[in-house]
Amino acid sequence: MIKKILQWDADLSSRLRMSQSSPWWKLIAFLAHSGDSWFWMIGLILLWLVGDQHWHNTGALMAAGVGGLAVFVLALKFTIKRQRPPGDWGAIYRNTDPHSFPSGHAARAGLLAIMALGLGPLWFGILLLIWAPMVSIARVATGVHYLSDIIAGMLLGLIAGGVVLALTPWIMQTFYFVF
Repeated sequence: MIKKILQWDADLSSRLRMSQSSPWWKLIAFLAHSGDSWFWMIGLILLWLVGDQHWHNTGALMAAGVGGLAVFVLALKFTIKRQRPPGDWGAIYRNTDPHSFPSGHAARAGLLAIMALGLGPLWFGILLLIWAPMVSIARVATGVHYLSDIIAGMLLGLIAGGVVLALTPWIMQTFYFVF
């Protein structure tokens, strides 16, 4: 039964894959990279450094969420060890992290979207809520993930974002020196 599900997942993911000769390829590749952890961590650190008190707190909480989630996702990936779909694009991901399940990009996108909605302002939450599924689908379209990888990653990120928001008062009180 599990083999049938994995085969169905691989077949569906293959149909969602985009050719690099597509006129949309550069946009899809940009979206796929826009969820990179280094990009978000640099941005959140800059937000923490130059923002007002609200953005200072938001940047610190989101960076803590991204860091904690990354450790959890990597632990899952190296426990499950599902190989990425075959392909050429995304050599940096294929070489540094050969495992695909769950998608760290989808998890990060889900976490950031939920946190942005919870921490505000509303425009920021809506923007990330629109961006999150686009990043996730782009990961399948570029061939570095299966559809089930991004679904699991997104669910994990949404749950993690909710947990971080629920723990925000405790986090801010315990780590007051950061905020």
